[in-house]
Amino acid sequence: MMEDIFEIRWHGRGGQGVVTAAKMLALAAVMEGKYGVAQPFFGAERRGAPVMAFNRISNKKIRIKSRVYNPDLVAVVDKTLFGIVNVLQGLKEGGTVVINTPDIENLEFSGYTIWYLDATGIALDLGLKVAGIPLVNMPMLGAVSRASGIVSLDSVKEAVKDQIRQMVDKNIEAVERGWENVKIYRGERDG
Repeated sequence: MMEDIFEIRWHGRGGQGVVTAAKMLALAAVMEGKYGVAQPFFGAERRGAPVMAFNRISNKKIRIKSRVYNPDLVAVVDKTLFGIVNVLQGLKEGGTVVINTPDIENLEFSGYTIWYLDATGIALDLGLKVAGIPLVNMPMLGAVSRASGIVSLDSVKEAVKDQIRQMVDKNIEAVERGWENVKIYRGERDG
């Protein structure tokens, strides 16, 4: 049972479904009898612009309404943001990073637990696109759920069934594939 508030900061681009993923995670927590909140943060509100979303999950009421400045976990939905935004800023020592990338080549980390998956490949394989942009949020939602351990896969799937209106089965499959295919980085390169 978690004692404190578990905080997550999501980094992505407009149109990738970052806000929706945060909402689904909060709903999954609530379905498990926990308290969960999701908050979006938009800069320039346009497709492709950097966006953030935040989660707080707890067994106690959550009264904090600000952005998450010192997350336990950072989800990087678009790895090109590493050159634009300091996605690791404020991440707690020993925190977790979940990255949408087929491998972590050219990305160096120390002091963090790194999980990665090819969420883009999963989305493209399932035909999950809007305006030509792969919807990587559902595979990332599955990966973040597994890496954090704060909600079960079944709760996440129930949240998706409750909220998503189109291509429900494919979105659930994307969550499952994200959960199953996320890998923890142990210091060796793939290949």
